Amino acid sequence: MGFEQLLEGFAFALSPSSVLIALLGVLIGTLVGVLPGLGPTAAMALLLPVSAHFGSAGGLVMLTGVWFGAAYGGSTTSILVNIPGEASSVATCLDGYQMARKGRAGAALAVAAIGSWVAGTMAIVFLQFFAPFLGEVALKFGAPEFMALAIFATVVVSGLVGGDQFKSLTMLCLGLFLSTIGIDPLQGFPRFTFGPTRLMQGIDFLPVAIGLFGVAEVLRIGVEPVGKAEVLKVRFRELYPSMEELRRSVAPWLRGGILGFGIGLFPGPAPTIASFVSYSVEKQFSRHKGQFGTGMVEGVAGPEAANNSAVMGAMAPLLGLGIPFSATSAILLAGLRMHNVEPGPMLFYKAPELFWDFIACMYVANVLLLVLNLPLVGIFARAATVRTDIIMPFVLVICMIGSYATRFSMMDVWITLLAGVVGFLLQRAGFHPAPLVLGMVLGPVLEPNFRVTMKLFSGDLFQALVRPGTTMLLAMTVFFEWIAVRALAGQVKDDQD
Repeated sequence: MGFEQLLEGFAFALSPSSVLIALLGVLIGTLVGVLPGLGPTAAMALLLPVSAHFGSAGGLVMLTGVWFGAAYGGSTTSILVNIPGEASSVATCLDGYQMARKGRAGAALAVAAIGSWVAGTMAIVFLQFFAPFLGEVALKFGAPEFMALAIFATVVVSGLVGGDQFKSLTMLCLGLFLSTIGIDPLQGFPRFTFGPTRLMQGIDFLPVAIGLFGVAEVLRIGVEPVGKAEVLKVRFRELYPSMEELRRSVAPWLRGGILGFGIGLFPGPAPTIASFVSYSVEKQFSRHKGQFGTGMVEGVAGPEAANNSAVMGAMAPLLGLGIPFSATSAILLAGLRMHNVEPGPMLFYKAPELFWDFIACMYVANVLLLVLNLPLVGIFARAATVRTDIIMPFVLVICMIGSYATRFSMMDVWITLLAGVVGFLLQRAGFHPAPLVLGMVLGPVLEPNFRVTMKLFSGDLFQALVRPGTTMLLAMTVFFEWIAVRALAGQVKDDQD
């Protein structure tokens, strides 16, 4: 049945309109990855109203294409300019720029592009089989299991975004509180509205996300000195890696594809974590560990494969469970809900055509990413040298338009501006905005399932532990938190030494 549905998906994916949507997504994503500052989360939030015009499958493909393209676009500037356009491309700087300085910039770019395509294709195949399986498992979930899953996602994410875990938990709690403003989902009365009827519809997380990731970034870049980077030139005929470089890249591509997808299944900034883990793994597998950082092709092939694969890995819990494990996948969740499509276990029964159309379009988008980036690498690299004081005013205008178009409400525009200023101040104080956004998204999952669970067991929450799924998820939460505490204790010890 899946094969027939996939063929029907390709009929949709290969239509001119679908190809153009996928092309637009990866093109914008690549530019977002190239330009330092504007990340995929902010770009996808800004494009969410635009994606609504392309239908549920088309909108999802466009937004995911932006995420896909950003994961690759950052490698261009990492290699040619030594500026990571994305956090997931930081690891690529270590050896990619050194290869460029040795005259192997073309080879490094080709290895990154081919690796992104190989690992991306592997991850799409994994997603094709794993997401429906995850959905089948989730069909057996009740309110206690979804409560435990939401607890797992919120607690673990707060410990993986980096920095002070207390600050991350503070932001998470603030996000959970903001999600409760509006109408009570079970009893139907207004709460925390403080009188104004405008707040009865709640605070939509999208204007908050646009403010925290878009406006705050404009303010951050605005207070920094403006500089211009020099780009190492590369000709199209120099894009061919040698047979030896290709031979040394094959294993890192495969390992990166598997590692990235596996890491994407867990909460946190999956592409960034996957790229660093892949770099570390390749260094351990290498016979020349001491040469990493001097222009080793494995140091480019592995991380670039891993960060693209992690994007598809993060789609599995979103589509199969309906739970976003990162701020970026939370934007995708909002995009689906705009079309009255609720991801989760019932997606494969109520709207299976959406899933298979998406899978087929991702195969097409992955090929477009390879075909697009190699010929236009020089143009994309030049985009990184455009002065930020020229780009940022346009970004600010787009932020305002995007927030207004969400619900055509000026209230959302003011919320975006306020969130931008608050986000800028919080980031300067060391508070990461991602847990706040995730708290706003996961709050509507956590609260009703927690309250239903309490009613099921007459207020005795410990009775929920007799359910194997709940016990396993809560045990995983405790395990991950234990790892985070040990890592924090080790960091404190190192600082004292």
